[in-house]
Amino acid sequence: MNFRRARAMARKEMLHIVRDPQSLMAALTQPLLVLLLFGYALSLDVDRIPTMIYDANRTVESRNLVLAFRGSRYFQVIDEVDSYRPIEKAMDQRRILVGVAIPADYSRDLLQGKESPVQILLDGADSNTASIAMGYAQGVVQTYAKQAHDNAQSLRTGSVMQPAVDAQVRVWYNPDLISRNFIVPGLIGVITMIIAALLTSLTIAREWENGTMEQLLSTPVRPIEMALGKLSAHFLLGLTDMLIALFVGVVIFKVPLRGSVVLLLFSACVFLYGALAWGLYISASFRNQLSAYQMGTFTSFLPAFLLSGFIYPIANMPWIIQMFSFIIPARYFIDITKGIFLKGLGLRLLWFDLLLLIVYAVGVSFLAVRKLRQKIA
Repeated sequence: MNFRRARAMARKEMLHIVRDPQSLMAALTQPLLVLLLFGYALSLDVDRIPTMIYDANRTVESRNLVLAFRGSRYFQVIDEVDSYRPIEKAMDQRRILVGVAIPADYSRDLLQGKESPVQILLDGADSNTASIAMGYAQGVVQTYAKQAHDNAQSLRTGSVMQPAVDAQVRVWYNPDLISRNFIVPGLIGVITMIIAALLTSLTIAREWENGTMEQLLSTPVRPIEMALGKLSAHFLLGLTDMLIALFVGVVIFKVPLRGSVVLLLFSACVFLYGALAWGLYISASFRNQLSAYQMGTFTSFLPAFLLSGFIYPIANMPWIIQMFSFIIPARYFIDITKGIFLKGLGLRLLWFDLLLLIVYAVGVSFLAVRKLRQKIA
């Protein structure tokens, strides 16, 4: 291998990138736009749930329960009605997600220490959101019922009731429970996989379409030198995209970066190189840009978005999908980014994920050079 020829190949590819300002601008702005769009638009937070309340009891106790719902940040009480019909109509029109019906004997049962049920009506069209909203509603009702029951018991006995167990909840790593802190680190990995694969998936195919591959074949450049040169040029562009994504995540979205920046950048470089090599392998497998672009999108965006644990927990997937996810490199890089960003983990706990990324980068590079050698031969 001659590094002088590889450097000349990298310079040729860099000149080609610079002389296409539209593609260059798209490559630099696309990760920024995707990160801003997903960061602001995609949210897993379930709060300010539109709610209607039907209070058939009309007592101090039921009114305090209504105030508990109004005071919760998870619910937005848009109206209090006097029958079930407005709740049903509003739910059919998708104006509310939750309806709360307080029965007429609620205060009597509550003050007597009996079971005092409250009816929670949910729009189950979005089952995940409905399940979360049901948990929030049950928490509000049960917390208020316990407090009211303890107050009534204290008035009857003349002494303050002390709880047998004082349970305190402590949230680690993401104490504010902001979904953006969970989404943005994973989104950086997804964007890197998509952009990197698309950057190099067109390089070799473009050479065939433009008729310049024959000229390259007439030179003494070897396949490994051609691959290294093309990867080096696009690596600089991909690294710039990565740094832009990190800047947006930390500065604009204010995602806490608790771990080592050096480890994060090193892992990102390994993952970026592997993704670029995969794009080069795809490009060497096709002789037209359309097929290479379609295959690059299919093999980078869908697995990285759906099967990496970015949004959907892998543990909840069918076992056959879980087995398939082990070959998705974005899975390991997203584990690294989330561990470094949110938990401050170091190499002692992340070494295995990093090792798998290194194996992936080396293996895909070997396949890309081999495929390129076959095409040239």
